[in-house]
Amino acid sequence: MGGCSTWAWWELLVLLGSVWLGVGSSQPSPPGPTHTPGPQLKFRLAGYPRKHNEGRVEVFYNDEWGTICDDDFTLGNAHVLCRHLGFVAATGWAHSAKYGKGVGRIWLDNVNCAGGEKSIGDCKHRGWGNSDCSHEEDAGVICKDERIPGFKDSNVIETEQSHVEEVRLRPVVSGTRRQLPVTEGIVEVRYKDGWAQICDEGWDSHNSRVVCGMMGFPAEKKVNRNFYKLASKSQPKQKRREDVGPKKRLFAERQQLNYRLHSVSCTGTEVHLSMCAFEFYRGNASAACRAGMPAVVSCLPGPLFAAGNAHKRKQRQQQQGQPRIRLKGGARIGEGRVEVLRSREWGTICDDRWNLLSASVVCRELGFGSAKEALTGARMGQGTGPIHLNEVQCQGTEKSLWSCPFRNITQEDCKHTEDAAVRCNIPYMGYENLIRLSGGRSRFEGRVEVAVGAGDGSQPRWGLVCGEGWGTLEAMVACRQLGLGFANHGLQIRLAGGRTAFEGRVEVKRGSKWGTVCSDGWTTKEAMVACRQLGLGYSLHAVTETWYWDTSNVTEMVMSGVKCTGHEMSLNHCQHHGTSLSCRNTGTRFAAGVICSETASDLLLHAPLVQETAYIEDRPLHMLYCAAEENCLSSSARLANWPYGHRRLLRFSSQIHNHGRADFRPKAGRHSWVWHECHRHYHSMDIFTHYDILTPNGTKVAEGHKASFCLEDTECEEDVAKRYECANFGEQGITVGCWDLYRHDIDCQWIDITDVKPGNYILQVVINPNFEVAESDFTNNAMKCSCKYDGHRIWVHNCHIGDALSEEANKQFEQYPGQLNNQIS
Repeated sequence: MGGCSTWAWWELLVLLGSVWLGVGSSQPSPPGPTHTPGPQLKFRLAGYPRKHNEGRVEVFYNDEWGTICDDDFTLGNAHVLCRHLGFVAATGWAHSAKYGKGVGRIWLDNVNCAGGEKSIGDCKHRGWGNSDCSHEEDAGVICKDERIPGFKDSNVIETEQSHVEEVRLRPVVSGTRRQLPVTEGIVEVRYKDGWAQICDEGWDSHNSRVVCGMMGFPAEKKVNRNFYKLASKSQPKQKRREDVGPKKRLFAERQQLNYRLHSVSCTGTEVHLSMCAFEFYRGNASAACRAGMPAVVSCLPGPLFAAGNAHKRKQRQQQQGQPRIRLKGGARIGEGRVEVLRSREWGTICDDRWNLLSASVVCRELGFGSAKEALTGARMGQGTGPIHLNEVQCQGTEKSLWSCPFRNITQEDCKHTEDAAVRCNIPYMGYENLIRLSGGRSRFEGRVEVAVGAGDGSQPRWGLVCGEGWGTLEAMVACRQLGLGFANHGLQIRLAGGRTAFEGRVEVKRGSKWGTVCSDGWTTKEAMVACRQLGLGYSLHAVTETWYWDTSNVTEMVMSGVKCTGHEMSLNHCQHHGTSLSCRNTGTRFAAGVICSETASDLLLHAPLVQETAYIEDRPLHMLYCAAEENCLSSSARLANWPYGHRRLLRFSSQIHNHGRADFRPKAGRHSWVWHECHRHYHSMDIFTHYDILTPNGTKVAEGHKASFCLEDTECEEDVAKRYECANFGEQGITVGCWDLYRHDIDCQWIDITDVKPGNYILQVVINPNFEVAESDFTNNAMKCSCKYDGHRIWVHNCHIGDALSEEANKQFEQYPGQLNNQIS
């Protein structure tokens, strides 16, 4: 409910049909200054649908085809590119991957041409291979249909389509049409306004592996070719049904075959069928593939997408032991920063020589398909801890990344700004068709509506989700299901005290409590936002601002009691009441809503600093009145003989870094921050951290909490500017690449251990414990340390982030018997 922010919204990531139009997998050298490349530079137009003089621009640089980002793209850029392609000039350009998404490198970004340059390399840009874009932003051009006299180019675009772009599996077995994911079917390629088949003459398992990888599956399996051969023969309908038996029946309707490709020959390491050798049927292909039939592929799904009991799948994964590779920081399933387990500690991979072959090995090892993108430059956020591997060079056939050649890292080699990441092909599950947003100012926000009854073959019924208990974790799942990235907020708002349902005092929910909104600065625009969020149409005084128009007539509540862990792929996978709805407030204004974002923050505590600064202080009670008011002492302090006596405090400094891809901002706007007179500051969050002392079995013996006294940029990395400062009622937050330091000597930066007996304990610190603000990764928000307290002194050691160690190392930490002496090695 704060002031409106300006967001740079990204386009929706489509789950199927990634577009690939290049070959080669070698990586460029690190980006340097803008310069004109050598003679290896080539250009071509690609994409569909298009004419011969328009399309997505692809550039061949350093032995690899790639695309150009549409950031800051101008007609001047299009003029230069069209001349590269042999046309006299440009008549326009296209943004947001109008001609489909490319795959592979995005070679250029922020290109700025005047229009008269001889080469695109003479224009200003960020450097070759240096981009922060995704393929949803691939640029295209429309060239004037007039060739430059005498221009010769081996890449002249033909009017006849000469590339394979979109590929699908069409199921042909009765009963499998509605089953997702589709794991078996006829391979078809997009051709003109329809689909065409591939002749299976010479088709082998390598080809099938490539197709399965594109469809999001890690491996292929043998298919019964004779079974499908029945479908290609002309025989009476009833005879075909009797031949195939009762368990599997082919579709009765006969479909006219239209062969497009033949003689496909893949090695099995390609990430797209277009990278394989093949030939097109030209002209009249009615007599094509007489000795064969349509190519059929059967794929083996990964554990996440395998049919069957979820409990059995979990048991199977537990039997296999802890994986040695994982993805972190991604908004969607199958994408993220690559982290590997080595010497019982998780670490990252340096992006030197990182390419699609290595990325595909990672994807398949994790149970996904081949890689859509091999991302460099910490595009999925920076990791922490060690960088384990450098210059990984997979051939593409390896079962595990650990089977690939790599070079051990040295301190001078890489930094976390070079962490490698991947985007994998995943199977199409159709989850995004079961959810939608309505009433928002953009497609990234609005009231959540879900479809029920879609699985029984009937028309789905759309309804609302009860807002009771709706929070950040549930909003994260909704945004993931929508394909819109992370949740920015899970919103709850209501009106109270009005004469009708359309008026009243605005109340917002913070944590478990409802509160009012201060009227300072409250205008028609804020009222408009509140009315839209409530689902009540316009603010009565600004009916001309129709950008808040509610076009949805959905009013029925169909889902309640939603409780998610945050990792689910669909709201239906979360716990909920099912058909037994239980929602105290069923009006549309009590429905759940979300604001989604492509990026999110990621907070981590600097564990070594806690270990280095921990000490005990006996602080007199007369110096703790403010702390008592802030509830920073244990409950027994209320019974103390104030102002006489003291409290024993375990003090330490905490340095909280934002390693994500978006600034960490308090959920509440400054109009609702709480002023604390005693300490003379505003609280922008009710609780920002939890401090606990635990016994080895996890029982709390002392606890504390710290409200966000002030979230600001204390220090930042080189070349990162501070944005947040608390002085003079300034904006609060933590910028990406900055950290907020709470020194050990400020109030409430402690745990009251007055009542704790001597012994061995665990010190635990949890950031953003109530998930009030969305982050790309909540598993790294906890830090744990071993500590020994002898009644007078305390020793803190072995501090680490919660998910930084292997399962075996964590178990040893939890079973640690404690210090036998004061010597900590």
